[in-house]
Amino acid sequence: MIKNDLPKTDLSTKDFYYDLPSERIAQTPIEPRDHSRLLVLKKDGSLEHKHFYDIIDYLNEGDTLVINDSRVIPARIWGEKVREDNCEFTCAPSKIETLLLKQREQNRWEVLLRPAKKIKLGGKIRYGDILEATVLEVVEDGNRIVEFSYDKSKYTNIFEVLNIIGSMPLPPYITEKLSDKERYQTVYAKENGSSAAPTAGLHFTKELMEKIEKKGIKIVPVMLHVGLGTFRPVKAEKITDHVMHAEFISVSAESAKIINERKKAGGRIIAVGTTSCRVLESVAEENGEIQAVSGETGIFIYPGYKFKAVDTLITNFHLPESTLLMLVSALAGKERIMEAYKTAVKEGYRFFSFGDAMLIV
Repeated sequence: MIKNDLPKTDLSTKDFYYDLPSERIAQTPIEPRDHSRLLVLKKDGSLEHKHFYDIIDYLNEGDTLVINDSRVIPARIWGEKVREDNCEFTCAPSKIETLLLKQREQNRWEVLLRPAKKIKLGGKIRYGDILEATVLEVVEDGNRIVEFSYDKSKYTNIFEVLNIIGSMPLPPYITEKLSDKERYQTVYAKENGSSAAPTAGLHFTKELMEKIEKKGIKIVPVMLHVGLGTFRPVKAEKITDHVMHAEFISVSAESAKIINERKKAGGRIIAVGTTSCRVLESVAEENGEIQAVSGETGIFIYPGYKFKAVDTLITNFHLPESTLLMLVSALAGKERIMEAYKTAVKEGYRFFSFGDAMLIV
């Protein structure tokens, strides 16, 4: 696993708390995508209030926009426990919710089962007449490893099955039903594997991306499959006691080459989202050079961390006491970020996955 050396700090988790009224949590996405608001946080600490389509005015010819092209899978499925023979007519069906977290092998996945206690090792779950899972082992955090089976003469892979029976794994703070699955995808999503969206990218439209490229900004993909650990609160009192969840990342040789060449030419590296930022910082050498790597990263970025690759960040507004809030505080400074968040709450910005955006320049 790719890790980082944790910088020393006296900061605690509670230092990253802020008060957020529930009505500030966005329940539905803005239409069109790029009409969300944009809070620009400048190096001198000043703020500008814009719309996301204005972001092109802050991008310069020669800059590189690094996007995460991971695609969210419809990872939440509901099934029934396959009953034993002697229970065929006397036991009521046990409804089981399954959330796919991480692909271990082609049809072997780490999943979260609810309620997990109803399924023993070797137990089976049937999802209609299209999919079946066998529980193989218990892993950390009480998650299970399951083996999925389906009719391979009808379906090429499990993703085709999930597109039929699955629903999007929206964060727990979103209670509204999503009418269009694609609205929880970026317009450039490509590689199946995320259990949550890289939400900073949700603001881009294809038309805006075309305008950005015409201005001389190169758009370069990297990949990080977002796990549910993104939404888990930090429970440790000291942030240095927190252990990050591991996520799979990949940077192609072509992407690394483009990023390195443009950075050497003096262009800025602008990460779209904390996921792209974590990829770049995971694979960057001390001199900022990006390496082509595939593997897992458990990088934890908080104040005191020295950025090697990322110059500028496009991001959403993050949960209180979250690792993502700690990351943006490392880039912009904790006091500046907390003051900016206070202003965003006061000015009516929308928060979290379907919320508004921030540009840290």
